[in-house]
Amino acid sequence: MQKDSLWDDIAKNLNKKYSTFSFLIEGDTKIVASKRELINLFDENHGVAGNLCLITGRYSKVVEITTATKILGSQETAKLVAFQVNSGYDSYGKSKGYNAPISEEAEFAYTTALNHLLRSDSHNKFMVGSRTYLFWASSNSEASKESENSLFSLLGRIEEENDDSNRRIKLVYDTFQSIYNGKLSANDDDKFFILGLAPNSARIAVVYWNEMPLREFAGLISKHFTDMEMVDTRKDKKPYVGMHSILGNVTLGGKSSDATPNLPDAVVRSIFQGLPYPASLFQACIRRIRAEQSVNIVRAAIIKAYLNRLNENNNHKKLDIMLDKENQNQGYLCGRLFAVLENLQYAANKQDSIRSSYMNAASSTPSTVFSTVLKLSNSHYAKLAKEKKGLANFFDNQKKEIIVLIQNFPNTLSLEDQGRFFLGYYHQKAHRENQETEE
Repeated sequence: MQKDSLWDDIAKNLNKKYSTFSFLIEGDTKIVASKRELINLFDENHGVAGNLCLITGRYSKVVEITTATKILGSQETAKLVAFQVNSGYDSYGKSKGYNAPISEEAEFAYTTALNHLLRSDSHNKFMVGSRTYLFWASSNSEASKESENSLFSLLGRIEEENDDSNRRIKLVYDTFQSIYNGKLSANDDDKFFILGLAPNSARIAVVYWNEMPLREFAGLISKHFTDMEMVDTRKDKKPYVGMHSILGNVTLGGKSSDATPNLPDAVVRSIFQGLPYPASLFQACIRRIRAEQSVNIVRAAIIKAYLNRLNENNNHKKLDIMLDKENQNQGYLCGRLFAVLENLQYAANKQDSIRSSYMNAASSTPSTVFSTVLKLSNSHYAKLAKEKKGLANFFDNQKKEIIVLIQNFPNTLSLEDQGRFFLGYYHQKAHRENQETEE
């Protein structure tokens, strides 16, 4: 070769990027690399006999380009496994799929299964923001099938028009409880899988993966239900523990799709792994309460669930589902007192202006506003006593009962105690509504 007249030119360019050369046998019209016999021989040596499939662990012919598996927000040609075409020299001189060899059999299996789970009417997926989550069980046991159906009801969007959505969520809880307690039979080796995907240009990024025994997974879902449980005084009871309900109640405009990018992933991890709920969820909840001066059942449940999981392993008193008169946390007591004063004002004047005027300050710097609000309550009491003495005394007794437990109105409340303030407020309001219902 070195005696060939072209050798000097070859040697000069050999180390340059993308430089290459081939051989042409004298008398032939095509280079050696284009001969069909040699191509077939190469395929045989680097296919069935020469490439180890990374999925099956068997030597087999590999695919160069995998099938598209489009998700919401991705390009039509997006793939879970992809390599840049014609990128020049790849790892160890390999190109396309040869960088990470996958057999034709394995590629067909995983792309077919993935596209089946991603189909438009699939009940094995749920969407949160730009994320697509897929889930499936490892067997066809009754428990496995029920767990798949139940998880979609919990985390997917529920059409409420022609269905009792609250009843459906109750069935979800009963299903997972039955699996966890062994009432609904599950095989010992039954597993549950969750895969989180996100669009990323022409590729699909894996943002979450988890697998665990089915019974353990059922226990974690049941724990989420228990942690989010809250006294419910609504006449029109609707589910409030689902993903879209949680995210929608901490987002401006009430749309779960508008949640901050990392929040859905963090909430999913908390539910599926039994971890503390993310601080960002709690902080967003407090911000929405302040912005709207509204503590609804979902926000109260988020506060309770966050604080209880956060303090699971220390001596902090566990927050209850309903009013806890034994809870002497100063933030909780201030919230209870504010609710009583608001109820008193509404009974006297049919308005609750102290909420819009003083609630935010009362929940963060109680000492600066409670003296003012208490003075206002005296005039509210006097007015109500002229018409309904018994009701006025009822509120006055509640006020005194709480004030005696408050040592001194705190100058400031930590963010956690602000959460306890709003929970105490919600509990006291719900307690009043329950009393009226019973009467």
